[in-house]
Amino acid sequence: MKQNITLALDQQILKAARAFAAQRGTSISAMLADELRMKVEQQMHYEQSKKMAFTLLDQAFPLGGQGTMNRESLHDRTALR
Repeated sequence: MKQNITLALDQQILKAARAFAAQRGTSISAMLADELRMKVEQQMHYEQSKKMAFTLLDQAFPLGGQGTMNRESLHDRTALR
């Protein structure tokens, strides 16, 4: 369901916006509605991507290598005993 809104613009901006929309063969209303739709879709996509990135960061990445050693085995100096 579509709903109208009221927008207050400076006369100079309104005149330029009418010319801009006319050059593109559309109305100011359609032009603004399309722009707002794109902005909302971009924000929704950003939020989904951010959620996915945080989910991936919460998972452990297999980096290969060995398990961590404990302090005693790392500092074992049998040659000094």
